[in-house]
Amino acid sequence: MAAPPDMDPPSALSLELLPTDPLLLILSFLDYRDLMSCCCLNRRLNQLSSHDPLWKRHCKKYWLISDEEKSRRNQGWKAIFISTYTDLGRYIQYYATLKKAWDDLEKYLGQWCPRMISSLKESVREEDLDAVEAQIHCKLPDDYRCSFRIHNGQKLVVPGLMGSMALSNHYRSEDLLDIDTAAGGFQQRLGLKQCLPLTFCIHTGLSQYMALESVEGRNKYEIFYQCPDQMACNPSAIVMFITGTSYLEWFTSYVNKVVTGGYPIMRDQIFSRCFPLCRYVHDKECVATTEDITVSVSTSFLPELSSAHPPRYFFTYKIRIEMSKDALPEKACQLDSRYWRITNAKGDVDEVQGPGVVGEFPIISPGRVYEYTSCTTFSTTSGYMEGYYTFHCLHYKDRFFNVTIPRFHMVCPTFKVSTA
Repeated sequence: MAAPPDMDPPSALSLELLPTDPLLLILSFLDYRDLMSCCCLNRRLNQLSSHDPLWKRHCKKYWLISDEEKSRRNQGWKAIFISTYTDLGRYIQYYATLKKAWDDLEKYLGQWCPRMISSLKESVREEDLDAVEAQIHCKLPDDYRCSFRIHNGQKLVVPGLMGSMALSNHYRSEDLLDIDTAAGGFQQRLGLKQCLPLTFCIHTGLSQYMALESVEGRNKYEIFYQCPDQMACNPSAIVMFITGTSYLEWFTSYVNKVVTGGYPIMRDQIFSRCFPLCRYVHDKECVATTEDITVSVSTSFLPELSSAHPPRYFFTYKIRIEMSKDALPEKACQLDSRYWRITNAKGDVDEVQGPGVVGEFPIISPGRVYEYTSCTTFSTTSGYMEGYYTFHCLHYKDRFFNVTIPRFHMVCPTFKVSTA
């Protein structure tokens, strides 16, 4: 509808005339890229976009800068954001996730494994990472580079940051390699072309590798354990047990399992004053209680003892048997025998029954814990076990009873055969 003839047309609304507070509120919803662009549009937006509190959210979101750190640096939020972006800007999509993972891991180690913190190395510089790329003639993924801008792996020590596992006389403890050691182990041989080691076990010589290119049947940046194909005519042919699709996914998922108790902490007999991180995966639902006795199970896959050709998948399991500390003293009992029902992925069942466990007949009393490790192999990539222990009471010699062992599953990681 046309305006009445006696009314003047509305004048153009000038940005300079708009009140400051609503504009600042609008700008507070912008991402750092758009906020920076606003600085280049006109004088008024440049002034508003430089309002220091607007940059606090971005500093916390992308760089995890706390108020305490800001006070120590004696800089404004915008200055901190820009200076950090100048140094780490290429990693902005990864930095906060990886920094939080490292911070969570360090906090956890400080509580449970304080000696391990001293094995962590300080960050490296951009030029150090560039030099490694020039040395190996391959580009490193940005998430990998970003992690090393926070910590340069660890010293070659035991226990390793990436977990330990003990079974009889077989022991594995994986260190997270620093950038120079990793570059020195860069592979160009058949079966492992353009593969960079991420970890190393002093005891087994085992490494987890990251493929820097899509060659020999691998996906770019895939992380895997290597295992010789024992049936291949070519001795360099390997089977790859895939442990991650990218460095970010591999490292953060490992840290998450550690700090949430997915990898239980065990007192190692060699390191009596240290609690190494152990690669036994514990399913929190895999627990069964019979009267006052609780049985829980953790499992671990051993790639170094496994083979896809011929199919032999090796697993170790750790069982914890504990009697409630509130149980009556006369509930003390001794384990006599075990019964196992073992089922593979094809539904084939084996039953095993025998005296004791690992040659022992442990006595369980109120508050006491007994732990042991054993192993099994499957001809399929997965399977499960369940069963019971038979105990007799020490106070009532003629009383026998069974204690349930919860069903626990063992699953091999996805694997591929190299096309080398």
